[in-house]
Amino acid sequence: MSTLTLALRDSSTMLRRNLLHARRYPSLTLNLLLTPVMLLLLFVYILGDTMSAGIGGGTPDRSAYIAYVVPGLLLMTIGSTTIGTAVSVSNDMTEGIIARFRTMAIHRPSVLVGHVLGSVLQCVTSVVLVGAVALAIGFRSTHATALEWLAAFALLVLFATALTWIAVGMGLASPNAEAASNSAMPLILLPLLSSAFTPVHSMPGWFQPIAQYQPFTPAIETLRGLLLGTGIGNNAWLAVAWCVGLTALGYLWSTARFNTDPK
Repeated sequence: MSTLTLALRDSSTMLRRNLLHARRYPSLTLNLLLTPVMLLLLFVYILGDTMSAGIGGGTPDRSAYIAYVVPGLLLMTIGSTTIGTAVSVSNDMTEGIIARFRTMAIHRPSVLVGHVLGSVLQCVTSVVLVGAVALAIGFRSTHATALEWLAAFALLVLFATALTWIAVGMGLASPNAEAASNSAMPLILLPLLSSAFTPVHSMPGWFQPIAQYQPFTPAIETLRGLLLGTGIGNNAWLAVAWCVGLTALGYLWSTARFNTDPK
């Protein structure tokens, strides 16, 4: 059997394993999924008129704010879902199953690849569910072509892959599941410090560069441009650069930790 065939076979086995774990223990996924859904409902129905008045120059328009806030919440959904990946990886490291895998004749990277593929699939499923809620409460994308929808989906998958590799590294570096959950919290907090809920220009001047050039803001603005027809500028290149950089960093970090961790 060739190395490639072995890698594909073992990675698919590990993917099935992680998907079965997610199905058997859905509470973590549901808790992480409910966070962006509750934020969507909170900002639209409780704060929607006030927030839209501030953005629209004094004229409340809840439907316009739904369009504004949904792209950010889709990316926030990815961040919250990958926290479950960090916890799952940490559990594998501390409960001894990884030590058992290392004694078996399997393709070693397939253990991490299975976690990554499973997490990306869960992220896509979570995004679809949050998007369905957004459509139910009034979100519409009338300007997007089929090609722009495809580009938006590709960006979401690329972003999910990048954050998943970072989450895998966090899980490997954490001594237990609680520490993994805490270390992955920036994946939820960073969207709150981006343009997800308010424009960057409305923030204090000293804070604007931090909000503008962190990973979430370029991705959010690119997603808004694709779905709503707003200007994208150089945000698309920044978003892709962040995704590629974070993927490479997470992959190198995760494989180094996995290959040297004594547990």
